[in-house]
Amino acid sequence: MAVEHSTGTPAPAPGDQTRIHNIGYRNYDGPRLGRAYARRSLYSQSLRGSYGLGRSVKSKVLPMLLFVVMCVPAAIIVAVAVATKANALPLDYTRNAIVMQAVISLYVASQAPQSVSRDLRFKTVPLYFSRPIETADYVRAKFAALASALFILTAAPLLVLYVGALLAKLDFADQTKGFAQGLVSVALLSLLFAGIGLVIASFTPRRGFGIAAVIAVLTITYGAVSTLQAIADAQGSSDAVPWIGLFSPITIVDGVQSAFLGATSAFPGGVGPSSAEGVVYVLVAVGLIAASYGLLMRRYKKVGL
Repeated sequence: MAVEHSTGTPAPAPGDQTRIHNIGYRNYDGPRLGRAYARRSLYSQSLRGSYGLGRSVKSKVLPMLLFVVMCVPAAIIVAVAVATKANALPLDYTRNAIVMQAVISLYVASQAPQSVSRDLRFKTVPLYFSRPIETADYVRAKFAALASALFILTAAPLLVLYVGALLAKLDFADQTKGFAQGLVSVALLSLLFAGIGLVIASFTPRRGFGIAAVIAVLTITYGAVSTLQAIADAQGSSDAVPWIGLFSPITIVDGVQSAFLGATSAFPGGVGPSSAEGVVYVLVAVGLIAASYGLLMRRYKKVGL
């Protein structure tokens, strides 16, 4: 028979087994900065991320390279204008974005998925919404950040052209007017491209798929519209050319600026939409931007559940 041996130590009373350990946590008694601060922080972080700032060196290469590619042709144009003592710049301010639209499309395709696809892939979106930030805050911050990044990308070469034109002692009033028109044009382009890029990227957590989808939408629509416009013009149906231009983002921007900003159109024959047709272009552009925002809101209300 087993015999129990007493250790001589009395068993602790049930109440003595409770222990309180101080592990260093303290209540936060600082200021509560709220939704506005969270929204600004998300905007700032997303804008910096669009150029790889605060990220690895590898993430900086492509956006910075595309930024340089956008600015170098403008610098060359300025150098030629100064060297030849030209009376005007060889390229209008409003034409720069149209000429460089392939570079702009590549930038949108690379940075829109970076902005939203990673959040979807790592399932961090519900974490954002678990605190004061709401769906509208997230969407507005991401939309504004990518649009701002695009505006920087497209406005920088215009600034190079403007400063160079002033150094070449070209007419100040004409150059200022052209520069202002160019800024209006690229602001519309930035909002339109940012909305389209984010909507496409928000439907896939795979960055590679997002890049391919954005490039396909922006380039295929432009190629198809340009081809159809050329065919219509060759067959004598020039009245159909402006209406065909409504089916591509870059031709929508081209139509708006040629109708209201005095720009030379890239449409066949160099003839853009009339003022009445330009109103339709403006309505379509605004409608696409609003629709993009609405689709993003609906998408992230589902994701955040």
